[in-house]
Amino acid sequence: MRRKIFALLLAGALCAGLAACGGQGAQETQEDTAAAADAAAETDAAASEDAVAGTEEAGAADADAAETTGSGKVTVYMPSPAGLADKLAAAFTEKTGIQVEQFQGTTGEILARLETEEANPVADVVILASWSDGLSMKESGQIMSYTPADADKVNEGWIDEDNMLFGYSASAVGVIYNTTIYPELSADWADLAGADYTDDIAIPDPEKSGACKDFLAGMVTGLDNGEEIMQSWADNGLTVPGANSAALESVTTGEKGILIAGVDYNAYSSMADGEPLAIYYPASGTVVNPRPAMIMNTAPNADNAKAFIDFLFSDEAQQMVAEAYLLPGRSDIQCEGRTNLADIPQLPTDWTAMMDVADDTAAHLNEICQ
Repeated sequence: MRRKIFALLLAGALCAGLAACGGQGAQETQEDTAAAADAAAETDAAASEDAVAGTEEAGAADADAAETTGSGKVTVYMPSPAGLADKLAAAFTEKTGIQVEQFQGTTGEILARLETEEANPVADVVILASWSDGLSMKESGQIMSYTPADADKVNEGWIDEDNMLFGYSASAVGVIYNTTIYPELSADWADLAGADYTDDIAIPDPEKSGACKDFLAGMVTGLDNGEEIMQSWADNGLTVPGANSAALESVTTGEKGILIAGVDYNAYSSMADGEPLAIYYPASGTVVNPRPAMIMNTAPNADNAKAFIDFLFSDEAQQMVAEAYLLPGRSDIQCEGRTNLADIPQLPTDWTAMMDVADDTAAHLNEICQ
């Protein structure tokens, strides 16, 4: 009897133990299943976050691309010399792949074109041969601010205080004379009204030549007798054959012996070609006229325009400027075959005062020379 009872108790204990073991296994299985589900959920969440991040990065990349990808061109309005303009355009395209569409003309022609296109802007970059005309464009709100590459190397004063006008090159006007008529000449501005030069003096049309216009403005504001000198030239038979090229041609051919306020790079280029010309800068000084390159506020291709401005101050472009007998915009680039900036006597120049009188002075000279 005792054995039977013991057996029954042992069997019950074993059943209870098996039941307990079975319950624990089921619990472990449920926990494992829950852990797997949690892991899967974490994996899905991570994948979802990665997908969102990837989408955001792709969106940022698209935004960057939209900012830096233009139409693949830049439209530049630029004055002479034409050879320099063409070389700069070709070199910029080779370096960047951006095509350059050009309009070449005098400062007056460029300004007139801008006026006709005011309702439908085309130009991205405008370069003039007149700093005062550039200041006028700034005053009327036509151009934007930008800090070009190598700005720290630019000649002092050749970038305005608001970073809107960038003097990438410059010309100076001087007295150009035909050496077959005058083997030597060193007369100052006022002396050219003397009897020795009667009816033998010419000047570029200041309403077409920005450099000449700025010189006259500099002379009447920088010299006490500037207006009197201008009138004395007119009284001595001063003629106005046309813009820079036509005026120089009149002296090259010997039609006139002396060109007052002739643009120097034209003279140096003609002299290098063997023409019987010489140039000097009168002792009382002249106007060195930085040629402002500017980015239009309405530029259809503003990013490409900024790249073009950067290129203008590159070593390559500045060397092209020097080879064209213009004064480089950078102080570390020197010229061969022409007078460098440091050796040119200069009139005191107040560009604000000059800008105020430039147009009227140019028109007045044409009136008194008729």
